[in-house]
Amino acid sequence: MSLPAAKALHDIRAVIIDLDGTMLDTAKDLHITINRVRADLGLPELDVNRVISFVGKGSEHLVRSALRTGLSEEETERRFSEAMLAFERHYHDVNGDFATPYPGVHEGLQAMRAKGLRLACVTNKPLAFTLPLLKKAGLHAYFEVIYGGDSFARKKPDPMQLLQVCADFNLAPREVVAIGDSINDTQAARAAGCHVLSVPYGYNHGQPVQEIDTDGIVSSLLDAAQLINP
Repeated sequence: MSLPAAKALHDIRAVIIDLDGTMLDTAKDLHITINRVRADLGLPELDVNRVISFVGKGSEHLVRSALRTGLSEEETERRFSEAMLAFERHYHDVNGDFATPYPGVHEGLQAMRAKGLRLACVTNKPLAFTLPLLKKAGLHAYFEVIYGGDSFARKKPDPMQLLQVCADFNLAPREVVAIGDSINDTQAARAAGCHVLSVPYGYNHGQPVQEIDTDGIVSSLLDAAQLINP
């Protein structure tokens, strides 16, 4: 299946950008953290690709999916609270240590700002991990608005976070484009009425990027910036 060609977007005033798998490669941080959690619970290590397949729907989904690999559903639920506490402890120690920006991220954000576009970061990662991660990666200052998976009652693929950004910026959804690496990002954007572009190098729960319902695939945030016009 060929990738949908990305076309120029016009009359755009703001961009909403995902974090894990879109701006930062956080796979190693999450892989180390999950295996430390599993070690605490007496479970064997998982390989990095298995852990990556669980990324994108928030920490609870990540931890629960990791527990289901080796435990029954009943045992997973019984040990979930213990595992979440271990995850928060270990991820606090690891967060950002091995994360790296994807090529074109800083250049793309700078180009968007130079065009006068307003920027928001919307992720399903809890805000307590999102803010220090953005600061450690040198990305925090680009964004006027930052929302995590626990900022509201619902997270992507629900449109709540994206609609709040539109309200914060006093913009109609049609004036906003979301950029992400997974089906969660495209579903949230579609539900909110925003445009959506996808990057091909992220996680997307192990599914091919060709299967995403998107307005187009962009090779980098810099590529996206060149297509987005006020």
